Amino acid sequence: MQTEIDPRNLIGRKAFDRNGAKIGTIDEVYLDDATGVPEWAAIRTGLFSRDAFVPLEPSELIDGSLHVPFDRALIKNAPDFGVGRHLSPEQELQLYHHYGLDVVSPPSVPDHDFGRLAGSEET
Repeated sequence: MQTEIDPRNLIGRKAFDRNGAKIGTIDEVYLDDATGVPEWAAIRTGLFSRDAFVPLEPSELIDGSLHVPFDRALIKNAPDFGVGRHLSPEQELQLYHHYGLDVVSPPSVPDHDFGRLAGSEET
C-alpha cells in the first residue's frame, strides 16, 4: 500500500474485496512496531458484526476506498483477536498464514569462525 498515506485518514473509509463487494468500514489501523508503517486494518464487517483484520500491504487505496485483494468470505473468517489491543507477533503470524502471505523470517546469523579456540594456537 502507499506508505505516504496517514493511517488516521484510513479510519472511516469503506473497504471492498477483490470482487468489489463491500466488506465494511475501517475502524482501526495497526502500525508495525519496528517501522511505524501501517500494517493491518481492522474492518467492521457489519452493524452487529466483529472487526476483521486485513493486511494493508497487498491492498490499495483507490478513489478513497480500500480495495483488499481477498474474497469477502476469507476476510470474514479471519482470526478474531478483538480490536483496541496490540497484536502479538504470534497473532500477526496467524493472520499472515490465514491470508496465505509469505512472512519474511528474520535473517539468520552467519556461521563465522570468530577466532581460534583457547589452547589451539599455532606456532
